[in-house]
Amino acid sequence: MQTPVTIIGAGLGGLTLARVLYRHGIPATVYEAEPSPMARSQGGLLDIHDYNGQIAVEAAGLMDEFRGLILEGRQQMRILDPDGTVLLDHPDDGTGGRPELLRGELRQMLLDSLPDGTVHWGRKAVGVRTVAGGHEVSFADGGSVVAKLLVGADGTWSRVRRLLSDVVPEYTGFTFVETYLYDADTRHPAAAKIVGGGGMGAPAPGQRIMVHRERDALHTYAMLNKPPEWFDALERLDSRAALDRVAAEFDGWAPEIRELISGGDTAPILRRHYRLPHLPRWERIPGVTLIGDAAHVQGPNGEGANLAMLDGSDLAELLAAHPDDVETALALHEERMFARSEAVAAESAEIAERITADRGKDTAKVVAEGFRRMLAKKREPAEQAS
Repeated sequence: MQTPVTIIGAGLGGLTLARVLYRHGIPATVYEAEPSPMARSQGGLLDIHDYNGQIAVEAAGLMDEFRGLILEGRQQMRILDPDGTVLLDHPDDGTGGRPELLRGELRQMLLDSLPDGTVHWGRKAVGVRTVAGGHEVSFADGGSVVAKLLVGADGTWSRVRRLLSDVVPEYTGFTFVETYLYDADTRHPAAAKIVGGGGMGAPAPGQRIMVHRERDALHTYAMLNKPPEWFDALERLDSRAALDRVAAEFDGWAPEIRELISGGDTAPILRRHYRLPHLPRWERIPGVTLIGDAAHVQGPNGEGANLAMLDGSDLAELLAAHPDDVETALALHEERMFARSEAVAAESAEIAERITADRGKDTAKVVAEGFRRMLAKKREPAEQAS
């Protein structure tokens, strides 16, 4: 295949696509809005699953590097009632298929695997239109490129998506407030003990606290069901007042759980979550497609990064398998991607429905039982290109 691939977005999906294309000798250029790889925090731990995300890592030829990034013991998972009662304590016995590693380190692994100059930083896409010879992408700096084969890997607010669908993301109603506790085993021993060696979740109706034990800190996520205006007001407070305000929303919870917020050492980071009101399917437009959140952003369900990486690797493998028929490759990619993302959306909706049906009486127990079912369920590897 001689047609170069233009990728908008240097997230995990876009970089996986570029890496697998590179392994097949297919030229690709990635345009990224951020000015540099370290321009902002890349978030915390990701669990990369053996039935989707790790398939992409294998296709990228990076399993050895991937294994070197895994944080051992972090697959331990606890589910607690708000009063601190442990409902589930799943150990990391070395047999789990969902190893944890830091998103930033995973992204850097992919960047390091690409030839110099593959990623063009500081190129924020502001418009896309179809022109003679392909699709023109306009950038905020006044430049533009015309792509014969364009892939939108540009996330929730994808500009490329507008060529294919008029579906617009909507606020899920939930925002994560993140903070870190450093040296927690010494400075916050009760809170550190209740978290354990891996992850911990304490859910209740309309709110949840989740914690990951990272390399040198506890990373707390307080999830709240509030309108955007509530968080706008929170951002106007100083760091300590903001953390205290969030902790107050968990009044009556076990003090060692609330301390995971109130004891935070860093200014809170707010991450509003959006989803597409329905997962779009679109009529084929020659020479353009989407991967990852650009195609199927959902609420947080633990699968977004995995799906994005698998979308990227699968698309690259299909383009390599059909070097003289790009449109067949794109059509096959979209059918597989639609099926994967719709299956995940249905599973997430089923869990949400069980929690809603419970009317909030035993939310933590419902979540714990759902986690047990997830662990017991045998996952079949996602279909790949032959």
